[in-house]
Amino acid sequence: MSLRFRTLRTARRSALAAAALALSVALAPAVSAAPAAAAAPQAAEAGSGGTIPLGAGYMGVGYTGDGATFSSDTRQLRLDAEGAAAPLATQLPGIDVSHYQGSINWASVKSAGIKFAYIKATESTTYTDPQFSTNYTNAHTRKVIRGAYHFARPNLSGGAAQANYFVAHGGAWSKDNLTLPGMLDLEAGCYGLSTSAMRTWITDFYNTYKAKTTRDVVIYTSPSWWNTCTGNWGGMSAKSPLFVAHWTTAASPSIPAGFPYWTFWQYSSTGSVSGISGAVDRDRFSGTEARLLALANNTP
Repeated sequence: MSLRFRTLRTARRSALAAAALALSVALAPAVSAAPAAAAAPQAAEAGSGGTIPLGAGYMGVGYTGDGATFSSDTRQLRLDAEGAAAPLATQLPGIDVSHYQGSINWASVKSAGIKFAYIKATESTTYTDPQFSTNYTNAHTRKVIRGAYHFARPNLSGGAAQANYFVAHGGAWSKDNLTLPGMLDLEAGCYGLSTSAMRTWITDFYNTYKAKTTRDVVIYTSPSWWNTCTGNWGGMSAKSPLFVAHWTTAASPSIPAGFPYWTFWQYSSTGSVSGISGAVDRDRFSGTEARLLALANNTP
C-alpha cells in the first residue's frame, strides 16, 4: 500500500470518527475511527452496500454507517452468565486483515502474542483479495491460527453462489491445528433486500458452506446491521459462532438480538501490532487457547 493511500486512508478515518461523534452513535460510545477503503463512500449512503466498490469491502467498512443509520441494540453481555465470554484476562488477542494492511511480517505478529487472525479472501463471485494467498500461507507458516472470510454482496448474486466461490478461493477448511472455519462478513446496509430475503440469502450461504466443508460458518456483524437487516433473527444462533463488531473500551460488547453470546469480538479498528504498518483491527476470542484449537479442529 502506497504512502499516498495510507495518508488518504488516515484522513478518511479521522473524518469518519468526527461524523460518528456528531451523530452520537449508541452502539459505540468509545469507538475509534473506522478505516476507509479507497474510493469507498460508505458514509454517504449507509443503507446500501452497493456504494462500496467491488473489492473495497473489509471487516468494519460499514460499521460507522450502519450504527448511524440503523437502530442499535445496546444490550450488554453478562460476563457471569452461563455460556458467556470469559473475563478479559482470559480472552485471546487476535487481528483481522486484508490487502489494506499491505505486506505483513507474520513472524513479528506471532512474536507480538497474536493468537489468531481472520484474513480477507473473497467478495461476490469474481473478486479475490490480492494479499490473501500470501497472508494465509505466511500466517500458517508462523503457526498463527487463521481463518478466511468472505465479504457478502447480497445484491450481486445468491448466497449459495457466493459460498461456492468462497470455498473454491480460500475458504475451505482442513483439520490441521491452524485453520478456523470460514467467516461471512455481513455489514454496510441491507443491499435492498427485505428481512425475509436476507434470511434466505444467509441460509443459502450457510447451507452451501456447510455441505462443502462440514463446518458451520462464523458470522461477523454488528447489532445494528443484524437487528435491522434480519429483523432480530435468531435462526443462526444455534449454528454459527458470532463474531460481533462493537468498537468500545467496555469490558463486554453489545450483541445482536437472536444471539445469546459472542465467540469473537472486534473491539477496535485502530490497533497497533508489531509486523503491521499502520492501523489494524483488534479482536478477542472468548475462551482459552484450548477452546480456540477445539473450534479450529471441530473437536469438543
